[in-house]
Amino acid sequence: MLVSYDKLWKLLIDKKMNRTELKNAAGISFNVLAKMGRNEFVSMESLQRICQALSCDVGEIMEFIEIPAVYQKN
Repeated sequence: MLVSYDKLWKLLIDKKMNRTELKNAAGISFNVLAKMGRNEFVSMESLQRICQALSCDVGEIMEFIEIPAVYQKN
């Protein structure tokens, strides 16, 4: 499975908030935002801080995406 943070980026647009403002509000590092920009896994603590800063649930900022079988290694 892959992770996608597309929902987070859309939520930031809706809230008229940029990544630096999110970083400051949530108390996370630029490294966390960079990992999220590359759809990499981040700690649950970072996700919790983001959700708290945005008053949302984790399902509103990320989702898991199934890898089609043709792309999976045997």
